[in-house]
Amino acid sequence: MTFTENVKNEDENFTSFQNTPFSSNSEKHKNNHINNRRTSLMLISNCFSFSVAALIISLLIAFFSLQYYLPKALDQCSCVKEELNGRLYNSSSIGYPKHLPDGRIQYQIAVVSDLDHDSKFDGKKNTWRSFVRRGRLYFHPELLTAQIQWNEEESVALYSQLSSGGRAMELSDLAVFDGNLLTVDDRTGVIYKIDNFNTMIPWAFLNDGPGNTTKGFKAEWMSVKDGHLFVGGLGKEWTTTQGVFQNYHPMWIKIINLNGEIVHANWTEKYIKIREAVGIKFPGYLIHESAQWSDVHKKWFFLPRRASNDTYSEDTDEHKGTNMLIMADENFTNIEATRIGSIGDGSRGFSAFQFLPGSDDQFIVALKSEERDGKAVASYLCFFRLSDGQFLIEEQKFDGPYKFEGLIIY
Repeated sequence: MTFTENVKNEDENFTSFQNTPFSSNSEKHKNNHINNRRTSLMLISNCFSFSVAALIISLLIAFFSLQYYLPKALDQCSCVKEELNGRLYNSSSIGYPKHLPDGRIQYQIAVVSDLDHDSKFDGKKNTWRSFVRRGRLYFHPELLTAQIQWNEEESVALYSQLSSGGRAMELSDLAVFDGNLLTVDDRTGVIYKIDNFNTMIPWAFLNDGPGNTTKGFKAEWMSVKDGHLFVGGLGKEWTTTQGVFQNYHPMWIKIINLNGEIVHANWTEKYIKIREAVGIKFPGYLIHESAQWSDVHKKWFFLPRRASNDTYSEDTDEHKGTNMLIMADENFTNIEATRIGSIGDGSRGFSAFQFLPGSDDQFIVALKSEERDGKAVASYLCFFRLSDGQFLIEEQKFDGPYKFEGLIIY
């Protein structure tokens, strides 16, 4: 048999083999196998698509959860709220309250004095001083009781040799900012860090008004908002002793970041809105020595030192003390006012206040000072509830004829 015939026979045999029942079953098996593979691939594809969709949904849920919960977590954390030039803002306090077994909460408290001309220290050349008094505040949130115990052993004098016009260390407020205890001299415009309640470290210089002056800013209050230190002055037009207008410099404020960089902000319109909200127009005035921003209420709070519908006069101003509490939203579009306690003869006025830590800004501890004939007579501490003005401590007098104008609670 030739090669050609052999090949022909093999082709015939192959054709015959394809037409056998065995050949038909194999083809069906092959098709079924292909269909099964297709079905499996479709199932795998569907499962993969479902997994991808589930993963995308999970990522979206995680993203929006972070958007919602992360800011709240940062607000409650004593760590970072702002980063500037690679350094993180330290929002921790210099101390924390202690819960006692009897239900009371123990706070530490410190006040600082403004001795005016008496701040000059005769014991050392070119040196000025201020006194810090420290103690404990005990608060029972259930019984609504409070007591103050001053510790004379912890009370100290602070010294500096930086002066302006022969005056210095007329300290007007206390604040914790970036983890440091700060105070400000309303005579020189210098902000100091107080290290361990014994060393004054100059940190920033504030000049008056829009920042293009050589005179130091007469700073009266400090508050922390959005990781920045806000420092304000009297909040009224600067006039002569008989009320003749000079400039708007005390109606500017200073906004300082954690690196000590200063923005000079014109708050003239804001101060005028506050004044008009309580029915006072120029030449009448409000004098502000205390203000705080509340993150809880999202409002500014002011306890003015003095209020008058009359033209400013140095002779009559000492008896213009007020008991107003003024609240303004962030944009100063909604301003409310109420009264706390009585005015008396008008010789006492608020000089500082702080919200009680951990109270959801529902309780306020405040200082009042009293001056007669240009001299400090006394200072007083009061503690009241914001919602109804109920006093837990009503004008408790300090020992000695000192004017305390700065307050911190921790």
